[in-house]
Order: sequence, then C-alpha cells, then structure tokens
Amino acid sequence: MKSASVVWFRRDLRLADHPALLAARDEADEVVALVVLDPRLLARPTARRDRWLASVAALRDACGGALVVREGDPATVVPAVAAEVGSEHVHVTGESTPYGRRRDDAVRDALRAESRDLVVTGSPYAVGPGRVTTQAGTPARVFSAYARAWREHGWPAPATSPRKVRWRRGLASDPLPRPSTDVGEVGERAALRRWHAFRDERLADYADQRDRPDLDTTSRLSIPLKYGEIHPRTLLADLADVSRGGAAEATRRFTDELAWREFYADVLHHHPRSAWSDLRDDLPLDYVGEGGDALEAWRAGRTGFPFVDAGMRQLRAEGWMHNRVRMVTASFLVKDLHVWWPHGARHFLDLLLDGDVASNNHGWQWVAGTGTDAAPYVRVFNPVLQGRRFDPDGEYVRRWVPELRDLPGASVHEPWRVPEAASDYPEPIVDHDTERREALARFAVARDRTAART
Repeated sequence: MKSASVVWFRRDLRLADHPALLAARDEADEVVALVVLDPRLLARPTARRDRWLASVAALRDACGGALVVREGDPATVVPAVAAEVGSEHVHVTGESTPYGRRRDDAVRDALRAESRDLVVTGSPYAVGPGRVTTQAGTPARVFSAYARAWREHGWPAPATSPRKVRWRRGLASDPLPRPSTDVGEVGERAALRRWHAFRDERLADYADQRDRPDLDTTSRLSIPLKYGEIHPRTLLADLADVSRGGAAEATRRFTDELAWREFYADVLHHHPRSAWSDLRDDLPLDYVGEGGDALEAWRAGRTGFPFVDAGMRQLRAEGWMHNRVRMVTASFLVKDLHVWWPHGARHFLDLLLDGDVASNNHGWQWVAGTGTDAAPYVRVFNPVLQGRRFDPDGEYVRRWVPELRDLPGASVHEPWRVPEAASDYPEPIVDHDTERREALARFAVARDRTAART
C-alpha cells in the first residue's frame, strides 16, 4: 500500500457513486482530496463560477474539512501535490470537453515527466462520450438514433458508497473564495433531497406538465448534474424502480432528457469545433452582425413579446430558465432577430447556473437549424402561440413581467391588443410573421447554395 493517493475533483463534487474516489481509496491507506482553482476560470465572475465555488465548499464540509484547495495552473499544481505526498497516481473522473481534454493532457504530460500517472476512472455521464454508435458503427448525428443506441448499450449500476475513506490531513490549502452572490442550497445532500422530492411528488405528472413554465413540474437537476453533485446513474437506477411501479411514460420522458444531455456530450466529443462553430457547416446562413440594439433588448427582456421577455428576466434573476422557454427565446434571437447563435449561447453561459457548453451550445444549434436537427427549415417558434399554449393563464409572464400583472388570463401574451396595457412595456420590436418569412427565405438560399456545390 502506498502512503497516499490523490483524487482530483472537477465536475464530480460528491462522494457517493464516484468510481475515481473508490479507485483512490483502494490504492492507498489515505486519500488526498484535491480541488484546483484555475485562475483562468476564476478570472471571469459568472453565476457558474459562484455556483461551483459554493459546491466546492459543500464538498469540503462532506470531507470533514480535509479538502485541499490549491490555486494555480493544474499542470503545475497537480504534480506538486502528488510529489508532496509521494503518490504515483492521481485519480480523476474522465473529461470530454475540449478545454477539459487539453487541460488533462497537459497534466498527464507533467505527471509522466515525474514518473507518475493520471488515472481516469468513470465519466460524468451514464455512458461515456464516444461509446455509443449506430448500427453502422458511426457516431449518431440525430437524437433519435442516439437514444435508441444509448438504451441498447445500457449503463452500469451506481458505484458503491465509500464508507471508509481515511483523508490525508495537514496539507497546506489556499483560501476558497466566497461566492459573490447567494446561490441557494448546494452540495450532494441537497441534490439528493431535490431528486427524492421530485421523484416522489412530481415525477408522475412529468410527461403531461413538463412543458409548462408556469408550474413547478421540472426537477431542476441540470444544476447539480452540471457540478457532479449527483450522477445520472443514480437517477437512472431510481427511474428503473419507479417504472416497474407503473409510471412508465413519465420515466421514459425524464430518461429522454438525460439522454439529450449525453447525446450533446457525445456530439462535442466527436466534433470539438462544434462548441462554437456550426456543426452543419454545409449550411452557411446570413446573419445581421452582432444584433446591436435588438440583441440588447433581447438580453434585457424588453422585446415586447411577453413570453420571451419573461424567460430572459427569469434567466437574469435566477440563473435558470425553463427548457421550453429556452427554445422560444433562442428561436426569437436567431430567427426573428437574425443574430448568429453564439451571441445568445455566450449570454446564456454567462448567466446559467447549469451552463454546460455541450448542452447549451448544441441546443442553440438545434434551434438555429445548423446542428443535429434533422429538419431545421420549418421550425420557427411563434412566441405568442407558444405562450398561449404553455402558459395558458399567463401566470408565468405575470410573475416575471410585472408591468403586465394587471392583464387578465392569456391576454397578457398580446398586450398590444389590450387598450389598458401598461404604457411602460415596449411595443414588439419586430413583426414575427415578417421575420419568420425572412428566416425561411434565408434557409432556402442556404439550401440552394449547398445543392449547387454538390
């Protein structure tokens, strides 16, 4: 047995269902729990940074204060900690994002220069990116094909809990910065409580109500999943038990949402450039610069379309937005304002607590029609119809657009038709029908250009 092993926590800020931690525990008498504060990630104050810092603090408490925090370049810090405790191995959960892979390659090279190894065990996903292929043996380009293959592939049961971990104590640790904002209840225990409450109280209605932003019917587990406070294997194991109890459609729908998360991670794994470039580079679209005043109105929730504005204000206030509203607000920016999707994706990543580059940016491309979507030409979300359908009584809009709180029922979605509407709420900045025709015309031109080249 070696004197100590090192487990380097990143997107896996929990102790249960943690294969890398189990590997570190089985290797040595004591385990060093390490978190590295990379100055490149700390330099830009975002909601995600604050949420991550709070989650690290919760992990430190779960470790009984034994967590070692070091600030600096991981390629320097990680080998230094391993040398300090005489560990030949540093254990990590695998990484699949372009940034994470580059970082880990640099750390691996630095460790090897000192005859040490970076040992990868497990993944943030139920099925690691790159493992699922179609029947032809190729990566899936559309969700339906991926989901079928993902289910057929299957996933392991949750890893056992590490009941006996002896943490190495006494190592020097840098201060952990405090979040600049209140990010609410965080950590592994909070994630499990949220999951159990959703599973027991709201999952049964999920299939019917999941698209309703006016109702509290979603799990909001995208946030703890982002930081690895809970693993999707844990959720999938519970869902299998629930499904056997009779809630088959609800569990299927919820499992689909987990599959979308894994699909987008798989797409990014195979196409790293798609983080910020159109996946379908055979479909070059024309956009209006960076959006100017229209982009700023969208960011501020002052477009004059209440369903869109409610979503953008919720995003700024809570660091979260209902998925249905994410699609509508994204469609409005890209297809009504004709702004290239990365401008919206960056704004979302700046504010979303669950901001994940794979899910966020490929979701934006799905809406834009330049990503994994099989039929991008005809989908242009009508913000009024979407509001009437999914916020039928107008409660969601009234919650986030107080200027319209006095308008009754669904009339809140078209305040320009109500004479007594608030004078301080803006008129619509575009005509949706006109811009929809313009978006479809641009797609047709792009499609014709592509056909001419082939």
